[in-house]
Amino acid sequence: MPEQLFIFIQMEFPWALGPSDGRYLLRPGADTEPERVVVLGTLGAGRSSPGAAASARRGLSMLSSSRRRGLGSAAAPDPAPVPTARVTIVDPVPLSAEHQARAWLAELDAEREVSAATAVLNRVLQAHRIASADPYTHEISPEQALVIRAGWGEGEQVAYGQWLHAQELIWSAIERRASARRRRPRGRSAALRPQERVAVLLGARGAALMCEELVLRARADLDHARPAHAAIELDRAFAAALAELRGENRQDLAIRIAELEQLRAGVAEQGRLALPGTGGALDEDVVRHALERLEAALRARTATGFNLQ
Repeated sequence: MPEQLFIFIQMEFPWALGPSDGRYLLRPGADTEPERVVVLGTLGAGRSSPGAAASARRGLSMLSSSRRRGLGSAAAPDPAPVPTARVTIVDPVPLSAEHQARAWLAELDAEREVSAATAVLNRVLQAHRIASADPYTHEISPEQALVIRAGWGEGEQVAYGQWLHAQELIWSAIERRASARRRRPRGRSAALRPQERVAVLLGARGAALMCEELVLRARADLDHARPAHAAIELDRAFAAALAELRGENRQDLAIRIAELEQLRAGVAEQGRLALPGTGGALDEDVVRHALERLEAALRARTATGFNLQ
């Protein structure tokens, strides 16, 4: 009898994700069959050769001597080796024939499958963050992956992150196509603005608002299917944003601030409903709309420049 085949999405990241290496079963509910198997493995960090280490030490010595003599030459040390985390998200429902696996790969909706695999991995990372009480375990996005693969293999293979066949998926190309469907392409000036604002913030020529960090956290939770968390964070983000934006006395933002004031009561109600025991149902659409309008107001705040005090 031929070995059964299992399809998978695999990603590699240049850091240790947090959870221990091994296999994790994700179930939709208690006493149900697993909907995904997540295989985590750490690939050993490369080691510099003794000769390279000696060369780096000589470079450091030469650098020190050069500085003492006032010379301009400097040695660049080798980069420190880092571990690579390999994550394989496996569909536990087997296929009985290779032609089925080939058909799946040929018809693959890469954006949907990679996004779904990312959501599964982020669920594992969130569970680890809570269980280990480690606030520095963070979720990932496909853009951060060194490589993304889709393929299939036999059970024993995929259980160790290996495969019979795999195809590399180029996420940047996938995302460009998806972005073209969703919105107009961004111009060069828009792409450079975050870099400009970093310089403004680091140079103390402008200030970050308290609401900006809260908005980012609400967005991350909403995108990762945690609407209750997002509602509570958005409630606090609105409270901070209205006080901070009013305090800047920006006439060009008056209409946007008025819009946020109209949304404030609904946001506060969703924050209340997000708490246990309130007896009501959270409306995710209200949270999503209000978050989008606050995000738009913050974009408009910096659209004309970054000389903010």
